[in-house]
Amino acid sequence: MIDLGDPDRQPAQSHATSPGRHLARRAMTPWIVVAFVTGVAIGGVGVDQLGDSRDEREQNAVVALAAFPESAETGGVLAQGWARLVTQMRLVNGGPAPITVRAVRMESPSVTIRGIGPPPVVPARGVGLLVVELGVECATPIQPEPLSMRFTVETTDRHVSEVDQPIVLVRSEWERDARAVCESPG
Repeated sequence: MIDLGDPDRQPAQSHATSPGRHLARRAMTPWIVVAFVTGVAIGGVGVDQLGDSRDEREQNAVVALAAFPESAETGGVLAQGWARLVTQMRLVNGGPAPITVRAVRMESPSVTIRGIGPPPVVPARGVGLLVVELGVECATPIQPEPLSMRFTVETTDRHVSEVDQPIVLVRSEWERDARAVCESPG
């Protein structure tokens, strides 16, 4: 190649690195590896905690509820052919977290049930009581088929859901108590 004396032209640069620059890269390599490993570890812990949090939320949203009639604590009232009783319902929470039973209701042509007491908090895998008003039409026999009750339930994460639960009244304490009111002299 012939140099024609171009003043703006710089001499060709060598692609070889200087020894000082090579040492600086070599010293920085372990820090890059440490930073990468640390980032992976922190990210892994964060993802693991996120997964645990999601699993816990999903578990707390599980509602496994069973309900059973309890005997009336007070006598009932006979009004217009209906026995009206204030009674209790035993609630069994089979789920992994506490639940609050906000409401209960059931209506059929011959039986009505509605929650009237304060909403009970039923502990995880525990039992609670709910005060309800029971109405039974005296002229109609209670059917042997289970009645479907609707519960409004709130989980610990403030999620509210509706849960249907069958309840059998035939040969229950509620039927016995309602029949006693129906047969009482008016």
